[in-house]
Amino acid sequence: MIEALAAFSAALAIAAGAFGAHGVEGHAAEWLKTGAAYQLVHAVVVLVIARTHGTQAALLLAGALIFAGTLYLMALGAPRWFGAITPIGGATMIIGWLWLGVALARK
Repeated sequence: MIEALAAFSAALAIAAGAFGAHGVEGHAAEWLKTGAAYQLVHAVVVLVIARTHGTQAALLLAGALIFAGTLYLMALGAPRWFGAITPIGGATMIIGWLWLGVALARK
């Protein structure tokens, strides 16, 4: 199931990046491009590690969705205070990467 979510996440990232490149300007374009970059990278990583490191994959995917999702919402007109939520996604991604690193180091 997490692989399917990662694939949908990648599709959303590509759509957001395209919209950021061609549909908006200014801060909205930058937010969309930044969110898309992080979301796409993490979707691909999740596809690679999901079967062997499911918990870490879930943290990476959740973090990327929170991080990118808040940027996307602001780009679409949500209040700027949504930007205060964005670091929660970033921290979740960092925790996922650290946990993955520890798991790999233990092997």
